[in-house]
Amino acid sequence: MEMPHPDCPKLFEPLDLGFTTLPNRVLMGSMHTGLEEVRGGVQRLAEFYAQRAAGEAGLIVTGGVAPNRAGVTVWGGSRMSRFAHARAHMPVTRAVHQEGGKIVMQILHAGRYAYTPFCVAPSALKAPIARFKPRALSSRGVERTIRQFVQSAVLAREAGYDGVEVMGSEGYLINEFIAAETNHRNDAWGGNFERRCRFPIEIISRIREAVGPDFILMYRLSMLDLVAGGSDWTEVEALAKHAERAGATMINTGIGWHETRIPTIATMVPRGGFQFVTKKLMGKVEVPLVTTNRFNTAEACEAALQAGAADMVSMARPFLADPHLVKKARLSRPKDINTCIGCNQACLDHVFQNKISSCLVNPRACHETEHLRIESPCEQNTTGIVRTGLSSSICKGLRVAVVGGGPAGLSAALEHARLGADVTLFEQKAELGGQFLLAQRIPGKEEFKETVRHFATQLVHAEVEVLLNTTATTARLAEYDKVVLASGVVPRPLAIPGAERPEVVSYVDVLQGKVVPGKRVAVVGAGGIGFDVADFLTHDGDEAGFMKSWGVDESLKSRGGLEAPHRQFSMREVTMFQRRPGKMGRALGKTTGWIHRLTLRQRGVIQVSGVDYIKVDDQGLHVKLSDGRTQIHKVNHVVVCAGQLSHMPDGLAHPNMVVIGGASDASGLDAQRAIKEGLQSSYSAALNAETADLASSMVAVTS
Repeated sequence: MEMPHPDCPKLFEPLDLGFTTLPNRVLMGSMHTGLEEVRGGVQRLAEFYAQRAAGEAGLIVTGGVAPNRAGVTVWGGSRMSRFAHARAHMPVTRAVHQEGGKIVMQILHAGRYAYTPFCVAPSALKAPIARFKPRALSSRGVERTIRQFVQSAVLAREAGYDGVEVMGSEGYLINEFIAAETNHRNDAWGGNFERRCRFPIEIISRIREAVGPDFILMYRLSMLDLVAGGSDWTEVEALAKHAERAGATMINTGIGWHETRIPTIATMVPRGGFQFVTKKLMGKVEVPLVTTNRFNTAEACEAALQAGAADMVSMARPFLADPHLVKKARLSRPKDINTCIGCNQACLDHVFQNKISSCLVNPRACHETEHLRIESPCEQNTTGIVRTGLSSSICKGLRVAVVGGGPAGLSAALEHARLGADVTLFEQKAELGGQFLLAQRIPGKEEFKETVRHFATQLVHAEVEVLLNTTATTARLAEYDKVVLASGVVPRPLAIPGAERPEVVSYVDVLQGKVVPGKRVAVVGAGGIGFDVADFLTHDGDEAGFMKSWGVDESLKSRGGLEAPHRQFSMREVTMFQRRPGKMGRALGKTTGWIHRLTLRQRGVIQVSGVDYIKVDDQGLHVKLSDGRTQIHKVNHVVVCAGQLSHMPDGLAHPNMVVIGGASDASGLDAQRAIKEGLQSSYSAALNAETADLASSMVAVTS
């Protein structure tokens, strides 16, 4: 076996819990995948978690499972309240244990966040992000709920889990009991802090009594509520000590309620940016502490451990991006890790739309049973992928040309090579990445370069011939059996009089630094690119840094950890325009759109909807408003972000050509779709190979 990553020695130290030992300091944090509620989802979950266990996650936490019907997040949500539920979970625990892993079940009662009319809470106070007003639990209802938490933990043990995590953060039921803002009771469960925190302490102590001493009991403590009226630090510290005395094995960190108006996990949050919270609690309790939020590399985890910020580090979404990230780090191969970019587009955004979760950079995530399994790298293998059996031979001898080195082309080239094809990638530019090269220039989106790095590394391992600064021709492509056209998109031009003037520029030139816009700028188009460009142009408004700009009190002296935000108006005067009437940014990500809208508003960006563009002349940009009035905006530059057109190289032809990504459909420029289509294009090649063993070895991918 190779030696552990020399730069991460502490990360791979075992963690002794007394009755059991964890092999390393990496916790796979809780994620709801949507598989919990679908028919056949248990078997898919079993494979999902098994692959992460094989990838050497030190401890796995499941998505939230309710202790009763009132506690489900959505109607029909996952519960653990009778033995039939425990029996249904057994394939999951069995699969994880077969891979040598350990897994705990998170018990989550949604409280007033439950998206059902049967939601309950300590007091009948509707959450600002909820649909229904909750019913206040009676005293008997509180006791009954505690018993149901205990029963859920006992059943989890029957199901084979190694422990449970009690969800006491993020604004769910337990958190609602703790905070005075949401607990207006005057009985034994409300009033002063000691009575408000009685609810979680009773749950922990009674679970410990019921399950015995040799069962992991992790408590998820909200250490930073980030809401007005949240807990202050003295209460956080006191509750941690209460939880330890009550029988908690470990204490995990929770950051921010779901109604918080501060980003806590999106890509613009600095890596490990909230570790200072857990660090403040270190030494105050003796049980291991887990830090969390925006850790996506082994090096960032190691830095937190070396700084004494925690005993263990939690990563959730990074395990969607790469199930084998821990093993790759242990084998000193960090460049082979498919790094989470914190975009939320295919994970949280899907969950909030009642879709199965996945990952933009790894379409296999949560769909493992639909795809050929890519094995974890092993000690004897020097490459980044393992070619075994069918997955390495089904397309053997097939010569494939991929035209375009953006996300779709990179995915297609790698996936064809994984199936054994001889692949050549043609890219006109001097470097790979396509639209990701532009995205990574947006402040807060620097993570996108990690995806390009990962693909480039894997293409070398897969022996893909990469031809940069090379234009594909029909004559050259005739040498190949199959062509995948992934030539991407080009900006849609502004078709009005004056559009050819020098002050009218493309977003591409602005992001590449070829044009530095002046003080007054009009941004034409308010889709994702328009918002990114407006962010790029006004980022000086956040000179105070992330925490100060958003109003996070790093001293933790204020209640809820809030202070006045220090964001300021940008020195640039930016006005955004869109043809469509109504609020801008409706098509932005469900979990991140509000961040972009709020940021630009606080920086002083003006937004004008429902306009017709008339012309650009010496006076400026002329527009017609929805009420018929005409306005002239005197600007130094007009930055065109009016969408994209598919880029189809003139005259390029081949009898067996597949068109994917933006070249196929430029609408709603979507890297998630592009990378997924690259994967699917390789499977179509495999199907055409008509291999006899195919039917028993893989499931055809559906859209």
